[in-house]
Amino acid sequence: MAKNILILGASYGSLLGTKLLMAGHNVTLVCRRKTADLINREGTEVRIKLRDEKEHRAIFSRDLPGKVDAMPPEDVDVSRYDLVGLAMQEPQYNNHTIRVLMIKIAAAKLPCLSIMNMPPLPYLKRIPALAAMDLEDAYTNAGVWDRFEPGLVSLCSPDPQAFRPPEEEANVLHVGLPTNFKAATFADEAHNTLLRQLEADIDAVRLDGHDVPVKLKVFDSLFVPLAKWSMLLTGNYRCITPGEPRSIHDAVHGDLARSRAIYDHVDSIARKLGADPADQVPFEKYAKAAESLLKPSSAARAVANGAPYIERVDLLVKLISHQLGEPNTEIDHTVATVDRKLDERIIEG
Repeated sequence: MAKNILILGASYGSLLGTKLLMAGHNVTLVCRRKTADLINREGTEVRIKLRDEKEHRAIFSRDLPGKVDAMPPEDVDVSRYDLVGLAMQEPQYNNHTIRVLMIKIAAAKLPCLSIMNMPPLPYLKRIPALAAMDLEDAYTNAGVWDRFEPGLVSLCSPDPQAFRPPEEEANVLHVGLPTNFKAATFADEAHNTLLRQLEADIDAVRLDGHDVPVKLKVFDSLFVPLAKWSMLLTGNYRCITPGEPRSIHDAVHGDLARSRAIYDHVDSIARKLGADPADQVPFEKYAKAAESLLKPSSAARAVANGAPYIERVDLLVKLISHQLGEPNTEIDHTVATVDRKLDERIIEG
């Protein structure tokens, strides 16, 4: 039976949305009214490269068995949905109309699967070592999450790399690195049954007889999605420099020994929180993937474009490291660099 999925965020969210549409489920994308009108008129387009093919395929929502629609947050009726996907950048949840929608979602007790880099605070409270830590300063507005029950919030590591081509309309997404979404389970087994159904349905999808990359993989461990932290601290946030942004490739491979040291430290922090080494991704595998990441990270691009706020996983990891008694000078330096660049944007604004 087709499920109805609400996804907050029509850019990166359209990737998971397209995989759900291909599997026969229905998706509503929450976005600005102008973008919603475009999607409702023309649908979405996700460009993805299949294994052993040189060119990207364009996958149009109008050709898929599931149905997509889009709407601004104030028009959403939360009673229609079985699951919520959180795919906006963390600062966007501070928008008034989004905050109102989040209150409705929390009151409806809908299971929420985040595909943000920044883990929602209720998810972190499911990890005993983090539950009592003071982590609110890493969030644009930590109060957004106050009404959510921790067991109803899970995290899906947003490993696939995708971007909206600047020359294209807002309903187009280009997938650069078609890896998998790795999701932790919810507290309620009924919600996990739904999650595993979506996993199986997406896995069964074929396009012209070919397997389609970017799967949803469900793991029992709460720590599997946190493997992304090592990647973000080693690559993404180090794209932000005192001057112009650099590519993820250059951030990682400019000094491979330093990158490995940062990566290993963040991995060790995750293990202190309870992660098993099997939950983590070896540095060599990440470094190999970074060879093809020739653009600055989305965080670096946002800062360069004048954004006053971005997701601060760097600050979150710093706060955790210090409260565990395991500070790291490289991470502290990265946080200080990001702080200075953001302060510059606020002063200039």
